Amino acid sequence: MGTPGLTGIHRGYPRGVTSTTSQQELFRFLEDRFACAQACTECARACALRASLVDPDGTENQELVRRKGIMCAEVCDATCRVLSEQNQVDESSIRIQVEWCRTVCLEAAHVFDRQPGAEDSAAACRACARACTDFLATLN
Repeated sequence: MGTPGLTGIHRGYPRGVTSTTSQQELFRFLEDRFACAQACTECARACALRASLVDPDGTENQELVRRKGIMCAEVCDATCRVLSEQNQVDESSIRIQVEWCRTVCLEAAHVFDRQPGAEDSAAACRACARACTDFLATLN
């Protein structure tokens, strides 16, 4: 019964949380999970704003900025929802979603780097990618 890597009432949490050390690991897990969800929310907001500022009939580069902004906003929003669902999602699904988010954020940051005025959006994407990396380290 349960999901591989997760047991009974601890679905979505590290295995076998019982000792003080395990409780500290759980606190770190929850803190990193919250930090990742918060960074995803901030990144989604920044990317949606960046995409909305680009002329839909603009240059090819502007269209790329718009598409990457929309994609990053959607992936970050979905990741935040997954991280907020507590026990509804198994560990492997969380890992896959967070890895995808990290990749999309870094791709968007690289595109925003080439767009004048998009420095804040690129920084939000990088901050989200760092938070995803930190959370993935907690899962390992």
